[in-house]
Amino acid sequence: MIKVAILDDYQDIFKQIIDIQKYKEKYSFEIFNEPFLNENEAIVALEEFEALFIMRERTPITRALITGLPKLKYIMTSGMRNNAIDLETTKKNKIIVCGTEINPNPAAEITWALILGLYRNMRQEIDNMFQGYWQTTIGFELKGKLIGLIGLGKIGTQVAKVAKAFGMEVCAWSENLDLSHANKIGVLPMSKEDLLKTADIISIHLVLGDRYKNLITKKEFELMKKSSFLINTSRGQIINEDDLIEALKEEKIAGVGLDVYDKEPLPQDHKLRFLPNALLLPHIGYVTAENYSKFYYQMIENLESCLKKKPLRIIS
Repeated sequence: MIKVAILDDYQDIFKQIIDIQKYKEKYSFEIFNEPFLNENEAIVALEEFEALFIMRERTPITRALITGLPKLKYIMTSGMRNNAIDLETTKKNKIIVCGTEINPNPAAEITWALILGLYRNMRQEIDNMFQGYWQTTIGFELKGKLIGLIGLGKIGTQVAKVAKAFGMEVCAWSENLDLSHANKIGVLPMSKEDLLKTADIISIHLVLGDRYKNLITKKEFELMKKSSFLINTSRGQIINEDDLIEALKEEKIAGVGLDVYDKEPLPQDHKLRFLPNALLLPHIGYVTAENYSKFYYQMIENLESCLKKKPLRIIS
């Protein structure tokens, strides 16, 4: 029987999606709902497992962790990219790493939840409704506003199409922006500097890499309009968190909508939690029933394929 660890299942959803009894003759599943405190705790907890089912970029699958798990043969991750896995070490230790498909639309949808939440002061108004108050703020309209997209891939493109439906102007920048694609969907290519200076809303939709770490720092906040809002549903490290907190405290920008952070889960005493101009979500952009079903069913499908010596969706 193959021992399989399901890591970081915060909502205890695996057993709601997968009929564990169906696989009881072949697999022994153990679910870990909480993140490990440290690497040593993870090694002790996982030393008997042959397979790990992991959510992308939650528990870091480091060299030390991999070498500390001599029985480990298979890692199944959500998505086809996971920067938290040391692929060089998995290859050296002959561990097969497989991924899954992921729907891009939930991240685009949550982007608009954050934008609308900020533009119509929903955090304040919802809180005030439960306290018995009525109409305590004045919001803004989206029609005619300029949204600047940093990244125009699958998610950025969906955000652009919705912006057009709202009657907004759309511009975009990235280091490898596809100009013909931008033209096709009616998006104005713009330099990074001009986008930051002119956009009413700046929304980030990049794949995190070394070139995009700390893309938004104190220098970039100085360029933005005081009335602008910044949205990040991509990766926390793209924005320098200390510089963001300073910009919000000093009201260099109107506000921020975040679904991603440097450290996740976000510590309870983190400064962002106490800023009135920050609308925060707990990285739920991809957390949908449709995505989770796809993740877990394909992880099992991948594991079955590995045992048959015909692995699917290999990440190399």
